[in-house]
Amino acid sequence: MATQTDLSAKPRTPLSRERVLRAALALADVEGIGSLTMRRLGQELGVEAMSLYNHVAGKDDILDGITDLVFSEIAVPSDRADWKSAMRLRAISARKALLRHPWASSLMQSRNKPGPATLRHHDSVIGTLLEAGFTIEMAAHAFSVIDSYIYGFAQQQQNLTYNTSEEAAQVAESILQQIPADEYPHLAELITEHAMKPGYDYADEFEFGLDLILNGLEETQRKPGN
Repeated sequence: MATQTDLSAKPRTPLSRERVLRAALALADVEGIGSLTMRRLGQELGVEAMSLYNHVAGKDDILDGITDLVFSEIAVPSDRADWKSAMRLRAISARKALLRHPWASSLMQSRNKPGPATLRHHDSVIGTLLEAGFTIEMAAHAFSVIDSYIYGFAQQQQNLTYNTSEEAAQVAESILQQIPADEYPHLAELITEHAMKPGYDYADEFEFGLDLILNGLEETQRKPGN
């Protein structure tokens, strides 16, 4: 006869490739990509590390898989959107994904076995530019400069020592107290008239720079021969 404990016990969720990769993604987010080992992942899932090999080929396969999961979070351009709107939406979405997964930027550019979400993302970006009249060379240039900006800005934002406008003002004030304003007047002016203003958010700089890039690409695209 089944005991009360037997009746109330919840069945263990069976392992699957999706579950393994999702657990690996969460582990990397919380503990960093350096913590991601087969043994540690097995502990997180409550199984022996060897059980994972029924669903993934090894750590490299996991790294490829979680990289593809991050790409799946990025909004791909819509067929209905004009190229600038599509690239803007994609860039904003990509930066947010990189901030959610701080470890991802180093992997997203270094893995050599792209998954379906990664391929769909790249193909959609290139296709949107080609359909807008970009040559294949200009599409490559545009893709490169936009992504360099996205990844660079995200990394810079991750390295900031503050997260809120209040914290930013405190950091700015601390810097201001350490420098002679008469020797560095322009820096002092930027701090007092910009960084210490209520509501200042460094993240707002992203869309300003992004629009400069998109507008510059648009102007270049209009020139004969492009």
